[in-house]
Amino acid sequence: MMSERTDDAKKRKLLRRVRRQRLKYITILPSLITLINGICGFAAIVFASKGVEEMTVRQIEMPYFAWSGYMIFFAMIADMLDGRVARMSKTTSSFGGQLDSLCDMISFGVAPAFLMFKVVDHKLGEMLGAEFVLEDFVYRFVWLAAASYMACAAIRLARFNVENEEDETAHMSFVGLPTPAAAGVPASLIVFYEYILQNAPTDSLLLKVGEGVIIYSLPFVAIGVAILMIGRIRYPHLVNLYLRGRKPIAHLLWSVVIFGMIVLFRLQTALVISFCGFALTGFGKWSLYRVRAMHKSGRNAEPPVLTVATSTDAGDQTQ
Repeated sequence: MMSERTDDAKKRKLLRRVRRQRLKYITILPSLITLINGICGFAAIVFASKGVEEMTVRQIEMPYFAWSGYMIFFAMIADMLDGRVARMSKTTSSFGGQLDSLCDMISFGVAPAFLMFKVVDHKLGEMLGAEFVLEDFVYRFVWLAAASYMACAAIRLARFNVENEEDETAHMSFVGLPTPAAAGVPASLIVFYEYILQNAPTDSLLLKVGEGVIIYSLPFVAIGVAILMIGRIRYPHLVNLYLRGRKPIAHLLWSVVIFGMIVLFRLQTALVISFCGFALTGFGKWSLYRVRAMHKSGRNAEPPVLTVATSTDAGDQTQ
């Protein structure tokens, strides 16, 4: 009996020592970049809570809502860099992957949902007024849309952790819309809206139409990208698929086109086109594939066999 207790104590001591060693040695640089991702997401939440007040940074004056959207995009840059740095230095680890998912949940799950909720809640209060009959219903619907987005982002990240493979050659596509791309859709729309709100004349058609379309559509957009996140539609990994290794000259031409689009249409418009286009492209390809598959299966289906009853059969049926 005493020997069994001593053996158990030795095993527990050994496990504690192994656990301490596992947590003692981590890669500093990729982890710091990952934490910058989470810090940017936290900053986006803080800025979104301040509302329409303006903040000036180096002579750039913008509302806090716009700064919140840009913080989400800064978090995306950090999210792209941490994995790249870890692979280049050959320091990928399970700890880094789990830390990345936790920071992604803050930056691409909670922050976009909270930003969308605050923007829509504030703008609808101004546009509809306090005496609007369905104010309580609209408030609950917007809250439900934001909560649904956050919940689907958590499911998407948890599923990715379970199904993820460490081999980089398996990372050519994503199953479901990635959380950074999903967060970019509402964030880009809000950044674009705040840009036209700040620069367009008050009586311009762009401001009037843009305000109504963007504000009223944001809850539905959040629900749509939430469904795409937990769906099984495949989206390409743009960095691994188009930027790594030797590529045909067409990829360089597409890069020049994208850069020219940013210069021509300004950054805010380019962000909307890029993120909304990426989300819709995957859904459009999947829909086209389904339509073609249904059409092909319909053509290949055998025609129904028509049986003609004989006189004997007909007589038997009448009896």
